Amino acid sequence: MPEFKTIPGGKLPFSQSVRVGDVVYLSGCLGNVPGTKQLAPGGLEPEVKQMFANIEAALREHGLGLDAIFKCTVMMADISRWGAFNKLYVPYFNPERMPARSAFGANGLALGAQVEMECWAYAGKT
Repeated sequence: MPEFKTIPGGKLPFSQSVRVGDVVYLSGCLGNVPGTKQLAPGGLEPEVKQMFANIEAALREHGLGLDAIFKCTVMMADISRWGAFNKLYVPYFNPERMPARSAFGANGLALGAQVEMECWAYAGKT
């Protein structure tokens, strides 16, 4: 049976994460201040830092950390910033265990965000 986790203070039409068997699926995460619809101010770098903090918090709900992530999908409002994003992204992972990843430009992201990322994480046997 799937295990659903809601977004704290969210009241949004989706779950923050769902665990099905050995995999935790995270909904797309933004760089918003937890419990609000306000993005971290200051542009791409603060948004990415907050986005990763939000991802880590969602994984902790399942007893996991960033090292459990094996797949990411990155959506960017401006794909020309892909290189700048990569410089911020890479330090969050072990260079010997980088997740599989896709990235694409989007016409617009929720809340006017510059980046959104969804992740899959291995949670081990249920």
